[in-house]
Amino acid sequence: MTLSSRTAVAIHTLTKLAQHGQDQLLTSAEIADSLNGNPVAVRRILGQLRSAGLVESTEGYGGGWRLSRPARQISLYDAYAAVEPGPVLAGHTHPPNPGCVIGRHITTLLHSEFSAAETALQRRLSRTSIAAIHRSILDLETEAEQA
Repeated sequence: MTLSSRTAVAIHTLTKLAQHGQDQLLTSAEIADSLNGNPVAVRRILGQLRSAGLVESTEGYGGGWRLSRPARQISLYDAYAAVEPGPVLAGHTHPPNPGCVIGRHITTLLHSEFSAAETALQRRLSRTSIAAIHRSILDLETEAEQA
């Protein structure tokens, strides 16, 4: 099972915007170029990020996108929460058989385990900012240049 790539695209997008600071606007085409992707798909993600208050846009000639607040104030969890419609670990799509001993109790136990996993994911992603990701990328680039 593969999880959605929306979070990775959102983090990539926010990091690309962080690279240029809050004063410079980037178009969805410029962001898509970094993603090696489609500007239309990028605009969908940007719309979700805007709804979450993470980015803002200016329309018209010379318009584009920028972070709505400093990158150090945007966590990876902020990006995740902005673009993912629900929990990473979902339960059954329909109720299990209550006539089966497993079916009667599995939902309760899975809910407990999945909730704990979601909480751990939230805590971990909340500890890392977009600014930290940007710094790490710059460090990796410096190392690659020196090699």
